[in-house]
Amino acid sequence: MSANDPFARLPEVASFTVTSTTISDGAAWSPEQYSGIFGVPGGEDVSPQLSWHGAPEGTKSYAVTVYDPDAPTGSGFWHWALADIPATVTELPEGAGDDTGSGLPASAFQLRNDAGAARFIGAAPPAGHGPHRYFVVVHALDVESIGVSADATPAVLGFTMFGHVLGRAVLIAIGETPA
Repeated sequence: MSANDPFARLPEVASFTVTSTTISDGAAWSPEQYSGIFGVPGGEDVSPQLSWHGAPEGTKSYAVTVYDPDAPTGSGFWHWALADIPATVTELPEGAGDDTGSGLPASAFQLRNDAGAARFIGAAPPAGHGPHRYFVVVHALDVESIGVSADATPAVLGFTMFGHVLGRAVLIAIGETPA
């Protein structure tokens, strides 16, 4: 596992709290959060339940991302990206990141992940590659809409959020596929 911290070179911002009934910080994903799309046995590509509180004053919307900096790509792997979650929303149900975004608030939308699908895609570390960290992040933003289109990439979302992030709540899940 590398020491790569995806936020190390970004401006420091306030922290707040994200919790989940699905995953615990520093713990392994459950089988449902692994990828059936990528053929991981038992994987179902079910997005985790998330709840957050304590966002900084002035928060007008949220974005949620799930990123694996340990993927053997040279650029990591984006598993999920959501934008334009209203400031009044502080929870997403398990499974909200399905193909239809059925559990998302009306104004929110999913961007294409690195598998090319606008949905949550579960963990799929290569067999024997060792443990991977999955940064599950809620970003508190100072704008009601971040202004990216649904066909933007998560990297474009991150670039556009630069300068609009008031706070960040981070939970790290672990995934590994034995050799």
